[in-house]
Amino acid sequence: MAGLRAKKAGFDGVEVHAAHGYLLCEFLDRTRNHRSDRYGGSSKGRSRALMDILSGLRDRSGPDFQIGVRLSPERYGLDFAEIRSLAQGILASGLCDYIDISCWDTFKEPEDPVFKGRPIMDWFTDLDRGQTRLGVAGKLMTGRSVLECLRRNADFVFIGRGAILHHDFVQQIAANPDFVSTSLPVSRSYLADEGLGAQFIEYMATWPGFVSDEC
Repeated sequence: MAGLRAKKAGFDGVEVHAAHGYLLCEFLDRTRNHRSDRYGGSSKGRSRALMDILSGLRDRSGPDFQIGVRLSPERYGLDFAEIRSLAQGILASGLCDYIDISCWDTFKEPEDPVFKGRPIMDWFTDLDRGQTRLGVAGKLMTGRSVLECLRRNADFVFIGRGAILHHDFVQQIAANPDFVSTSLPVSRSYLADEGLGAQFIEYMATWPGFVSDEC
């Protein structure tokens, strides 16, 4: 499997991507998973493929290989309560070193009316983690937003847009906790200066409002 090939290639660990509508996320998706076997039906059945992969990877890679898993808490046909329960199960299983909750917008409230009143991340940072760490991601573009995540009991954060806009995002925050990412949109030349390749820049141009028409 891909995780074991990564270990053989010399990587220290992998993150199993079960978010954003990709294959494992489709297994979790109530609207797309119409399987009638043990990998469909109930939330336990729909999460079985992910849990089997994590279990097999842990058994074969050994305890010193770092394993993470990325989950989307909502969208993509996912049920917020199911994903929260799944996250708790993974945290308790000991199969992973960390969970990455990809919130898209870390501080927004969930769409599910049952879970209104608190930011998305708070519904996961209050879970019993055991020895497993928990990180969050989603529009963290300032030093203050990163520090707020840590204050709200995240073990760490994942940076996407901020690191694309600033190759030294972490160093900027370390030097100045009030650091704020440059405003969008940015030019292609700006992204090139930050180290993005031509194909990556064209990909970012497909994100609404990210890349300007300037060169």
